[in-house]
Amino acid sequence: MKGEAKGPLSYTSGQPDKEGFSIPEAEALEHVNRRIASGENLTAIIDFLFDETRNIMPCDRIGIGFIEEDGGRLSLYYVRASYEPLSLDHGYAADIRGSSLSPIFESGTPRIINDLLKYSESHPESESTGLLVKEGVRSSMTCPLEVDGRRVGLLFRSSREPNAYGDHEIALHKAIAERLSQAVEKAYRIEELAAAMGAYMEMLGFVTHELKSPLSSIIQLGRSLADGYFGPMEPKHRDMLERILKKADYLVGLANEYLNLSRFESGTVQIDKKPGDLIADVIEPAIDIIAPQMQANAVTLEKDYEAETLPAEFDHELIRIVAVNLIGNAVKYGNVKGRIRIHARSSENAAQISVWNEGPGFPETEKKNLFKKFSRLQTPELIGRKGSGIGLYLSWKALQAHGGRIRANSEEGKWAEFVFELPAVQPAG
Repeated sequence: MKGEAKGPLSYTSGQPDKEGFSIPEAEALEHVNRRIASGENLTAIIDFLFDETRNIMPCDRIGIGFIEEDGGRLSLYYVRASYEPLSLDHGYAADIRGSSLSPIFESGTPRIINDLLKYSESHPESESTGLLVKEGVRSSMTCPLEVDGRRVGLLFRSSREPNAYGDHEIALHKAIAERLSQAVEKAYRIEELAAAMGAYMEMLGFVTHELKSPLSSIIQLGRSLADGYFGPMEPKHRDMLERILKKADYLVGLANEYLNLSRFESGTVQIDKKPGDLIADVIEPAIDIIAPQMQANAVTLEKDYEAETLPAEFDHELIRIVAVNLIGNAVKYGNVKGRIRIHARSSENAAQISVWNEGPGFPETEKKNLFKKFSRLQTPELIGRKGSGIGLYLSWKALQAHGGRIRANSEEGKWAEFVFELPAVQPAG
């Protein structure tokens, strides 16, 4: 028997008996089981559910919402309907406490409203009901989604006909919700995590960009002071200023790394490949950038270029970041007064650059951590040296985007070497 149109109807009987369903209903439930088990994304599952179950119960609209903000709010994640336009669509959020949804969560009991027009007139404060009525919906059925006794969301089914639902329909609806709960929560949480990561990276990019400009201004003004532009300085004052500038330079480098990380992680990096010379366009500019650090550490630089040029096709900015990271690391993690050797060569298939340095190197057991995000070598000789654990990961990402590769070798206590390759320029024709 269909529910009366007088108001909400609660389904209070026990678990639905599978034997009480017709053959088409049982087959539809089995199809739902198989589709959920296939591990598809959440929207694909809801689309399938809408199409598969419309022949066994009235349905012009189906929606799914999840609890957010520690149980304080329900957010409508996805809606599928047989009509347009939708007034109550994905992204809509409403407070749970004090709303008509609150009893559903508290009791775990499904609810039917078989005359939404009448219900809206008697509950004018219910914005969601008013929006459904505006769409022409006249009956609705709402069922909690539960995982291990936790209520994680709601499954909504609606019809544009009044008096569309009764005990049998809610038994079916509840059976579907039980099959759906765990799979959809997992899919939703994964997507929610990805969205949070995207928002985090966007914020990271904004903050680092905003930090970079004032830091650069501080360095510029500090250099002017140190160089005597505003008058002579006593040696002790200049020494203190140089220490300040060194820390500011480190912060600018850190901001650049996080800015580049946010660009990669948010997918906003555009690869602009064009012909160039890896020696003139990448290695020599990178050496100029790292030269002050080399001088401070009294490093001896050796260049071993097998030819005057090393042609390749690459994004000049990104590959320059790779070179700056590798040469900078050779200085940072190498020996004071040690040697650094940069070797450039080409083969039939690749253009190759290696950066070798004297220093503590790293054990073979640590090699697996080198190109992972935020990972740093945990050796006594290196753990105290400043680093973000981002540079090598960014280098790996940049080379992956070019179809290149990077690898590392070391003899612990003596040297370390990082080698990167880019595909060789293929002759025309």
